[in-house]
Amino acid sequence: MDIINYFSIIAVPFTVFLIISYGIIEKIKVFDTFLDGCKEGINTVIKIFPTLIALFLAINLLQNSGIFDLLGNIFSPFLGLFKIPSEILPLILVRPISGSASTAVAMNIMENYGVDTITRLNRFDYNGLN
Repeated sequence: MDIINYFSIIAVPFTVFLIISYGIIEKIKVFDTFLDGCKEGINTVIKIFPTLIALFLAINLLQNSGIFDLLGNIFSPFLGLFKIPSEILPLILVRPISGSASTAVAMNIMENYGVDTITRLNRFDYNGLN
């Protein structure tokens, strides 16, 4: 276990050292390249930000309108056969349509039910874990 802790402590500084060393050897302006990458990252965020806001708004509207709860109640017997919590039905429905929207749904589920507890997401008995 100490070896894993050691590697996790030195991983980031070692990676930075390798990148800077490679830049020096290849005579690349490392800081300028880093700044160019930052500019590209900011442009990407600016491009996708309106889409993310719209997706979060749409997911919250559907959640607050009760449509997801209604669908969960309708499909809960079917989901129960496979021991799937009905609370994750919105994620099941949205995931094939949009990865970004499914991220918004997953964040909403984690916000409402917690991130690391099976019992908050699950009404069914998983081998006595409930």
